[in-house]
Amino acid sequence: MKYPVNRERLIRRFADYVSYDSETYHEKALGERVVRDLKSLGLTVRTDGDDPAFLTAHPESHPNIYGFLPGNAEGDPVLLSAHLDTVSPGTGKQAVFHEDGTVTADGTTVLGADDVSGLTAILEALSVIRGEQLTHPDIEVLITTAEEAFCEGSKAFDFGLIRSKKAYVLDLDGAVGTAAIAAPTILSFTATVKGKAAHAGFRPESGINALSIAATSLYRIPAGRADADSTVNFGTIHGGTARNIVPDLVTVTGEVRSLKPERAEELMQDIRTIFTQTAAEEGGSVSFTVTEHVHAYRVEENSETVRHYQKAAEAAGLTGTKLRTTCGGSDANRLNANGIEAIVVACAMEDVHTTEEQTSVSELVRAAELATSILTTRS
Repeated sequence: MKYPVNRERLIRRFADYVSYDSETYHEKALGERVVRDLKSLGLTVRTDGDDPAFLTAHPESHPNIYGFLPGNAEGDPVLLSAHLDTVSPGTGKQAVFHEDGTVTADGTTVLGADDVSGLTAILEALSVIRGEQLTHPDIEVLITTAEEAFCEGSKAFDFGLIRSKKAYVLDLDGAVGTAAIAAPTILSFTATVKGKAAHAGFRPESGINALSIAATSLYRIPAGRADADSTVNFGTIHGGTARNIVPDLVTVTGEVRSLKPERAEELMQDIRTIFTQTAAEEGGSVSFTVTEHVHAYRVEENSETVRHYQKAAEAAGLTGTKLRTTCGGSDANRLNANGIEAIVVACAMEDVHTTEEQTSVSELVRAAELATSILTTRS
């Protein structure tokens, strides 16, 4: 069936939400607007479920938003989730609607469809359910903050508030009807290489070149796609004080991603070992720190969560739904880690994290229809 999504209302809300400046850790204004909109649709809303230290550290962030709408029919509760923040450059965004139905920014900022498209799909679904008095089980909504910073916002959330055992995170690129059922562990590292300073012209032999140690280490470590499930990247390198001084301190940062947590750990250990051995060969040293940002998950294709999604997609008129893996982390990683089975659902966004980001009116409508179906289709 086609759900009675109000196209004009959806477009207005999308353009309105996009116009808010909501870069990571600066989501307060948009968060306040979303809270008002959820309350106007009859949801009980809480913003007190976070570790207080998070907002103390990021006072311009908005708390994570938890909303609850009691069901009017039997069935297990269902959770929909999206996030408030956008990547940079995201200040001064405006949605530009083109004659062919595509929607972009003006080319100087991201559009923010990541994740305004998810937000508007959820809000429109709730509007349709309220306006059409559709039957539904208990509905839970989780709108997170600081998702783009490796899900730091949801890390502060008390997942004990959630009753649902299945969840759908609207935060995936690609055609509506696509869903990701597996995502990686993401480990980041900082390698601080220590050498010994010396004058590069007068006494270079008395120095230990930290930059040379770092460069040799990087040469010895394959970067890019390590295997079908894993990637390695070196992102930044900083160090040295002047061109005529042997550099005594260099810092390298990077990351490892793998759909297999043990493989991520193995690759990270290889990187640590090579840096350590290379430093020892040259008479220097290295300190190494590793942070796990999110942990890998995989939801089985025959799980209730996936079956419900496929049934809802079919009810929304989406044929040929595609299940895939993703190399990106999302709040689904946090949900799964907290015992709530979650998959990530495509919700009308393309070329995300670039100034060429775009969506289309037709895909926004389909995303809202799918969200409505997920909340109202019986398992």
